[in-house]
Amino acid sequence: MSASRVVFRSEGYGIEGRLAIGGACAVVVTHPHPLYGGDMDNDVVTAIAEAFEQTGHSTLRFNFRGVGRSEGRYSDGSGEQEDVCAAVDYLKDCGYADVALSGYSFGTWVNALCAGSRLPDIPMTMVAPPAAFMDFGPVSNLTGLKSVVTGSRDDIAPPDMLKRLVAIWNPDARLEILSGADHFFFGYREALIERLVDLFSGAAAGDTTARIS
Repeated sequence: MSASRVVFRSEGYGIEGRLAIGGACAVVVTHPHPLYGGDMDNDVVTAIAEAFEQTGHSTLRFNFRGVGRSEGRYSDGSGEQEDVCAAVDYLKDCGYADVALSGYSFGTWVNALCAGSRLPDIPMTMVAPPAAFMDFGPVSNLTGLKSVVTGSRDDIAPPDMLKRLVAIWNPDARLEILSGADHFFFGYREALIERLVDLFSGAAAGDTTARIS
């Protein structure tokens, strides 16, 4: 599915993104840490978007402030939360009534902080939340969390640590462990897409909660 370049505003900054128009449900997909080269064209980010698109969703991936052509500068997660909220608002302004969150690594941390405070109950999935690297202490009661995917060899998003955290975030959420994969899913991109498609598919259009459960 081809994606068109878009620009939306976040606290006055122009934020660049790629919008792929599919079904009536739309998903914001966030990228890994800006200070370590993360951007919206990261292989895992595009894999997440591809999986959603294969299951009939529209997707918006974007560069956090200070990344690529997005204006501003890195803001230690605070400004990045504003970017996520602005992306959700942009999709709603585009006419999408049902909007969900997904992301990879640092992007999951930002999404979780937003969901816990600014976007309660928003449907959400996580790929490799970096629990051994970022402070998820403020995160609890993610009522919209549907699924978490990590690799069995991921030492940044360790499966054992995530088992404990998912029970706190939302005991009804699914934890999927991709055997053999590390944090970067090198050599496992297609396997990740296949696993995500299995998670995201199987419900009627318009039912965002069911579609990403």
